[in-house]
Amino acid sequence: MKMPAMIAMLGAALVAGPVSTLAQTGPAFDCSKAEHEIEDLICKDAELSAKDRKLAEVYTQAISAMEKVDAGGPEAIKELKATQRGWIGGRNECWKDADKRKCTIDSYDRRTAYLQARYFLVEGSEPVFYSCSDNSEIVATFVPTEPASVRLERGDSQEIGILSPSGSGARYDAEFGIYFWIKNDEAQAAWPQQTEFTCKARK
Repeated sequence: MKMPAMIAMLGAALVAGPVSTLAQTGPAFDCSKAEHEIEDLICKDAELSAKDRKLAEVYTQAISAMEKVDAGGPEAIKELKATQRGWIGGRNECWKDADKRKCTIDSYDRRTAYLQARYFLVEGSEPVFYSCSDNSEIVATFVPTEPASVRLERGDSQEIGILSPSGSGARYDAEFGIYFWIKNDEAQAAWPQQTEFTCKARK
């Protein structure tokens, strides 16, 4: 299924409400089975535990949305589950950071925002169309997640950018070095990595 069709189907299958997790005070995972320093940190920290429960709800919503529209079938759900396991491994790498707690918070916030934007769990703005110097077009849908995110469509490809600190404008970073950096009605983009071009919003 081509990406625009998949996007339309997912948009029509917005999850009506959050799915409750069993854990209400600790994280969604079983702390008695924690095997990593970061997992121990989450179990002992109320804010991190709450973020883990929130992500667990959003992840369940994403799986549900995929099942409802059958977008990509079992393979798409299998891929989502694999990327979630990969994210957990990346989160646990925060043990190397000087501020382990802040790193873990940022990891949860960015992953939650990514899933909400990618699987249409939070309603976005009206699309903004950008004409680019490489003769491509990028359609940007800004999503009021926390942190803010943007769903970028270019041809049959889609990327999710998460708002990152920048000296000016609004820079959204996606995976694999892709970014979309907006300043007024113009934007600088890199897609794929190290392939840079400029874009301008159509009036």
